[in-house]
Amino acid sequence: MDSSRLQKLLHYLRPHWKPTALGTGALFLVNALGVYIPLLIRNSIDELQTSFSFELILRYVFFILILATIMWVIRVASRMWIFGVGRQVEFDLKQRIFEHLLTLEMSYFAENRIGDTINRSTSDVDNIRRLVGFAVLSLVNTLFAYILTLPVMLAIDLRLTLLSLLIYPVMFVVVWLASDRLRTEQLTLQEKLSDMSGTIQEDMSGMALIKIYSQEENERRAFSHLNRDVLKANLDLARTRTILFPLLQGLASGSLLILLAFGSGAIANGRIDIGDFVALILYVERLVFPTALLGFTLTIYQRGEVSIDRIEAIFTVKPKIRDTATSESMPVDDVRGKIEARHLTYRYGESEDAALNDLSFEIFPGETVAIVGAIGSGKSTLVQAFPRLLDIAPGQLFLDGIDITQIRIEDLRRAIAFVPQDSFLFSTTIQNNIRYGVPLTSLKEIEPVAEQAQIHAEIFNFPQQYETIVGERGITLSGGQRQRTSLARALLIDAPILILDDALSSVDNQTATDILKNLSTQTQRKTVIFISHQMSAAATADRIFVMERGKIVQTGTHAELIGEKGLYQSLWEIQKFEELLI
Repeated sequence: MDSSRLQKLLHYLRPHWKPTALGTGALFLVNALGVYIPLLIRNSIDELQTSFSFELILRYVFFILILATIMWVIRVASRMWIFGVGRQVEFDLKQRIFEHLLTLEMSYFAENRIGDTINRSTSDVDNIRRLVGFAVLSLVNTLFAYILTLPVMLAIDLRLTLLSLLIYPVMFVVVWLASDRLRTEQLTLQEKLSDMSGTIQEDMSGMALIKIYSQEENERRAFSHLNRDVLKANLDLARTRTILFPLLQGLASGSLLILLAFGSGAIANGRIDIGDFVALILYVERLVFPTALLGFTLTIYQRGEVSIDRIEAIFTVKPKIRDTATSESMPVDDVRGKIEARHLTYRYGESEDAALNDLSFEIFPGETVAIVGAIGSGKSTLVQAFPRLLDIAPGQLFLDGIDITQIRIEDLRRAIAFVPQDSFLFSTTIQNNIRYGVPLTSLKEIEPVAEQAQIHAEIFNFPQQYETIVGERGITLSGGQRQRTSLARALLIDAPILILDDALSSVDNQTATDILKNLSTQTQRKTVIFISHQMSAAATADRIFVMERGKIVQTGTHAELIGEKGLYQSLWEIQKFEELLI
């Protein structure tokens, strides 16, 4: 593991240094006892050769049994401490990832597949848990085994020890040569798993579309292709492991054969006694298991390395929209609701065309403003700029005379109730969805805003009324019901500014018009800004902004705009013609 990954690993472990230290200390005691017991057996063999007695055998057996029991208890404790640290690191990472994702802009989730993000947050975190749990325990245990065992073996017989360990350098070379291959294969596997997770997530979300277009067979073939890629990546990794692990185990066992071959001659010529020879055999056996385990540990290690990189790639993405040291507090009760744009310009990414092109306007407190225009004219971009869902440059957009980039994000968004085009509902009750922004709201407080959104009567027709579960993304509701539920959720917040991003597109024209009229008459203190393709609904607004290619090309009331040549008149005439055809 290179220094950067090692630093990250130590960073993960730092908050849990106490159980890590206790587990490491326990492993040291386990290995110390593991070194002492063979010496005790050697002494018993030497003593029994001079004066054999069952009482002496029982005494040694009882003493070794006590030491072995203590060794077992300490080993269990070490595993609990170190594996517990792995679980704690897993918890910390999942919490950090989720909290970090909450700080990122919507563009991050548009540019990165949700399935891949989920895979990093689960599978990759699990790999790191194994790394700081099993792999750390195995590596520390192997280190202590060598440090404590080798000096004793060398003290017993230098020549036999060196001969028995001749194969070990070969083992380390094999491990070193296999490490790059294992890392590459593990990375490939993780990427293929992410692709498959992303496809599953997309297909589950778009199941209705798959069925409508009868694309089950195409999706099955596409998934089969991805599944085969995962299978191939798994088999490649398994093939390397299948070759590597038995090879390491066989090499490790070879040291015991060398000791048996040369040790018998050393006993015959009197250079070593039987007790020392038995101790050497036990010590070699002690080193065989941790050395043979290096292959499996190496796989965990390589998985952990790959997963550290994949998880840290999430943390390296810093939010562009965030508070600064100079951000101002703006209590919601102090917000009047005046919005002003001064030469507002915005581009998506590296695009040469501006989505918003030099816009300047004022929206006054309590005013209702409709924004109309063709698809792609910049309407949604404009309303997303108000609550800083987009990274707008300073000095272009102001709330009550204060640059929105200088207002604390939480305060700014508390002042604006925003209903997006996608009326997302959580898989819970209608009541919980409406009170999402104010979780402790009672049903008596919910019902008035539901009535204002004209969804209350329909909710009462549901079997469990407000306790009805709406299903994932509100699938059990119609599009119009989802939109009106989302509107009720925004109204419950009672923010000074209400923005509807074409949030009534699935509601019939008359209902949408009635809702918007009610917003204008019943909520005098609100500044209401709404996008609508329903021109009769837009006609109810105090003022109308007409957008085309990122610019506001017309501004005025319905009466003013309908009487002048321009885009608004064309849009109005088109809708009236469509209504005649229905």
